[in-house]
Amino acid sequence: IEPEQVFVGNGSDEVLATAFQAFFGDGTLRFPAVSYSFYPVYCGLYQIPYEAVAMTEDFSVNLAGFLKPGSRGIVLANPNAPTTRFLPLGTIERILQAHPDEVVLVDEAYVDFGGESAIGLIGKYDNLLVVQTLSKSRALAGLRVGFAAGSRELIEGLDRVKNSFNSYTLDRLAIA
Repeated sequence: IEPEQVFVGNGSDEVLATAFQAFFGDGTLRFPAVSYSFYPVYCGLYQIPYEAVAMTEDFSVNLAGFLKPGSRGIVLANPNAPTTRFLPLGTIERILQAHPDEVVLVDEAYVDFGGESAIGLIGKYDNLLVVQTLSKSRALAGLRVGFAAGSRELIEGLDRVKNSFNSYTLDRLAIA
């Protein structure tokens, strides 16, 4: 990916919040019923209607719930927190293909502990936004750096929202 395909923020929580503001305002957002607890918080904060898709009996993501039409966007933690279940890239591609006009956000906060990053799919899917943090496996929680990778258009959307609030969210050390 190119530098213009990367958005950096003050931790992945800020990056996620910016993405929720930028892309999920109209319509229903879908994410797994058992997942990162901030997803419904962001929906409440930004008044985004959402559907928490029920998990399978073994706490895997219910793929059928993410292939059906009628959503504004999809958010998936991969691997999922707290279940630790991950989706293979082929499954993520099926979801991307089923929703070509919607942003599919893959939150990879724990990807280094299991699974494979979807960043390699960005060149193939303009609707894919991958979010990572430097806090977990990279052991830099105090630095407060998270990033999103995606198409130039998605990154421009994130920049517009961020710059309308606070364009200087990182300190000099984090930027370096």
